[in-house]
Amino acid sequence: MAKSSPLRALVRAISVTHRIAAAAAVLALGGTVYSSASADPNRAQAAQRVVRAVWTPAAARQDAAAAAAALQSRYNGRAYAATQWWQSATALSAAIGYMQVSGSRAYLADLQHTYQAFHGTNHFLNHYYDDEGWWALTWIAAYNLTHDRRYLAQAQSIFADMTGGWDRTCGGGIWWSKYKTYKNSIANEIFLDVAASLHNLIPGDHTYQQWALREWHWFRSSGLITGGHLVVDGLQNCRPNLSSPTWTYNQGVLIAGLVQLSRAGGGKAALSVARQVAHAVIRSPALSPHGILTEACEPSSCDGDEAMFKGIFIAALGSLQEADPRPTYAAYLRANAASVWDQNRRGVQFGLCWSGPFDGSDTASQASALDALTAALGARVGLP
Repeated sequence: MAKSSPLRALVRAISVTHRIAAAAAVLALGGTVYSSASADPNRAQAAQRVVRAVWTPAAARQDAAAAAAALQSRYNGRAYAATQWWQSATALSAAIGYMQVSGSRAYLADLQHTYQAFHGTNHFLNHYYDDEGWWALTWIAAYNLTHDRRYLAQAQSIFADMTGGWDRTCGGGIWWSKYKTYKNSIANEIFLDVAASLHNLIPGDHTYQQWALREWHWFRSSGLITGGHLVVDGLQNCRPNLSSPTWTYNQGVLIAGLVQLSRAGGGKAALSVARQVAHAVIRSPALSPHGILTEACEPSSCDGDEAMFKGIFIAALGSLQEADPRPTYAAYLRANAASVWDQNRRGVQFGLCWSGPFDGSDTASQASALDALTAALGARVGLP
């Protein structure tokens, strides 16, 4: 296909000189560079990750550009091919995140095309409040990138519909869907993130701030955050279902929402909880075996939804690193980007398992990998 040639050129552009520079940086720090022929493959793999952890900004930018171009080759002029509706929102958000961090503006037309295709028909609203919220977050990201007030207005319109999901059942919170069958973490975390983000963007606002504070008061008292600082999936008979999975995106969206809330009246206390959740994930032998983010369903039982989850977490950790920089976060972001590129790639296509091996690619896994590469690019601490 015509689009494959420039993508391959981008991969070839990641030159030997970048690898030499990275290796030299390791040696300068007193490290040892192991070849892939090392007698100990675990040490070799660890060394490869260290090399990429001090990857030059130029090489990191090329990695992310290649992944972004491959993702946008799946864009069909309105949304993304062969993916779910909510995932079109998060894939577009991944492209926006790449442009925000890299300085590229290569895909601005795609934002406009999606907005024009669906704005007039209210297609961003449906029966699921989390679906709506993903689109609200995407348009907030689009506004932050472009300052086009149409995108901000679209996010406000979506949020207005989401408030209809709030009622007194289980003491508050919004429902997952308009069928009112389940109150879960993700819908309420997104609600928090959207409300706090809108407050932070609109001077003189009090309404969105009150929604954000109200949501957080309910969420933190709901039991959805365990004593180990991980978020379970939802409520069962108004009690936290402690046997439900601790999906990575549930951890991530709460972190992102709390970062926004810290600027919307939540202060240092909100950031403190965000740090607790982040550290719980980073230290979890189940969620971060050998330091690489892993979904509970991997390697063989994930569905179409779950392939997107890790990118959502890693982008949120990137936002926490921006708000409250820590070497631990920067190292984790770079280790995961290194593993995505070195262990989970065929050409410029990326699979489900970030620790490898490559098992095929789709829009969700591609967007998730782009989030990982972008987050590493944005984590400046320790770059030469």
